[in-house]
Amino acid sequence: MSTLTVFVRTLMRTSAIFIGATAVMLHPSLNWSSSRDVTAQQSPSEGAVDGLVGALKDSDAGVRRQAAAALGQLHNPRAVPGLIDALKDTDVTVRERAIAALGEIGDARAAAGLAAALKDPSPDIRGRAASALGELQDRASVEPLIAAVGDSNADVRRRSARALGEIADARALDALTALLKDQDPGVRRAAVQAIAEISGGEGHSSDMRRPHPMPNPNPNPNPNPNPNPRPRGAVPEH
Repeated sequence: MSTLTVFVRTLMRTSAIFIGATAVMLHPSLNWSSSRDVTAQQSPSEGAVDGLVGALKDSDAGVRRQAAAALGQLHNPRAVPGLIDALKDTDVTVRERAIAALGEIGDARAAAGLAAALKDPSPDIRGRAASALGELQDRASVEPLIAAVGDSNADVRRRSARALGEIADARALDALTALLKDQDPGVRRAAVQAIAEISGGEGHSSDMRRPHPMPNPNPNPNPNPNPNPRPRGAVPEH
């Protein structure tokens, strides 16, 4: 990782903590201190996360959107329950940021909420949810994703196929094989790649499993012709 990348990530996390601390001061009416069991021993970063989680319920969609984005930058599992609730936000952009944040955090607890988002009215949300499930690689998501490859939207079908390839569960092979006849070429390409990933990596798995014609052609490549050598200095027998 380059020095510039480390600096940028550090800056983003610092900014997210600052936003959380600001939310704590500007939104006391949200009263997340008692609901989240904040104690005197809580670290500043934990307080900032709880503040941002509380801001997910702000009356302004812009605040909720920024809070979700900041929580994704912090990668703190404390935010997962609040972000799962945000998947039901009335504002589509807030739902988008919540999905992105859950994907960044990578906590398996988000799988059920993301699977439910595969039925969101917005095709963009459904597609993003499929991609996030692929990042989580939770096998419990296979069946919802198999259902999603039949979505009316081509982008959702393509993302769902890719997610199934990332999870690499053989249960998806039948559904992916059917996608090879999809009318959208992007969906067909995603299905081909997913099948290859599930089958062991572009068809090379059969070569890896094929036994060697001579598994042990020379078990003793340097045998000892004289198993009982004469001790040094011994007189030969006549």
